[in-house]
Amino acid sequence: MSYLGVDLHTNSFTVCYRSSKGKERIATFEVRRIGQFRKTLRRRDELAVEATGNTAWFVEQISDRVSRVVVVNPHQFKVIRKSVKKTDKHDAKTLAFFLSKDMLPEARMKSKENAQLHSLAGTRDKLVKQHTALINKIHNILNGHGMKYKKETLSTDKHLKIVLSVDWDVIVRVELEVLADQIRSLTKNIKKLDEQMSEHGKKLKGHKNLASIKGIGERSATVLLSVIDDVNDFADEDKLAAYFGMVPRVSDSNETVRHGRITKNGSKIGRTTLVQCTLVAKRYSLYLRRYYERIKRHRGSGKAIIATARKFLGIIYQTLKNDWIFEDFPNFVIASI
Repeated sequence: MSYLGVDLHTNSFTVCYRSSKGKERIATFEVRRIGQFRKTLRRRDELAVEATGNTAWFVEQISDRVSRVVVVNPHQFKVIRKSVKKTDKHDAKTLAFFLSKDMLPEARMKSKENAQLHSLAGTRDKLVKQHTALINKIHNILNGHGMKYKKETLSTDKHLKIVLSVDWDVIVRVELEVLADQIRSLTKNIKKLDEQMSEHGKKLKGHKNLASIKGIGERSATVLLSVIDDVNDFADEDKLAAYFGMVPRVSDSNETVRHGRITKNGSKIGRTTLVQCTLVAKRYSLYLRRYYERIKRHRGSGKAIIATARKFLGIIYQTLKNDWIFEDFPNFVIASI
């Protein structure tokens, strides 16, 4: 049995083979020749690799050849990142050593479909931001020429045509035509992504449960599930909140304990979606609205909405954990199945 530490890069990876007696040897492989590496693996071997951009692919290629693969959380495992001696060989040796002692913090690997949907949601988020920025640009140009226009109408082809029908100077016309073309293209592509998220999101376990909560739409349910994946991975709702980065930083020194802002670990789009859903849900849920108003009176609206989002995440956790489907969410009435 050997303990393998892998320092993975885009084009190559360095491996430290550590025997149960502590003997080590180093080898380097090209990523495109991963088949050669597979031949060196034995069924009883254990392997550790840090979570990077191509880790999921790497694990998929070798997981059937070893007894265990540990994907290491790089944020929690700071020995490598803060090492004075920062080389591929040293990193691979460090991973192999701590693997042999079973002292590595594991990263959570999502299912393939959830990871793909999360990536899709991230791409959509980027396109929406570009779409908004271009609409704002056209709006600014119109304002600069004394024309008042509602921003939300500028995403439709009808109103873009109206804007372009004006007798503009040549330079301004070219700019507006380019902006309009980009907005049309982004609108089309965002719609295409929405269709894919809707089609595949509905197949996710728990989608029907979350969509039954007033405030969570079908797309939002898909985004949240792409972050959560299997809710049973979390022992309680506090663990899920920590995964979303919705818990405060704690500074504990001597007899002084200070709580700061939320950690913001994990998925940014997951947190953003959660907060957006909370803003809608509190309009319908008296329970959430009262909680929000109580926090707001003492700590302000900003902290109140974050605290309410944390409370709402607890409801999401219980809904998935208990397989609830709401007949009437505002009054917490569970549908009879």
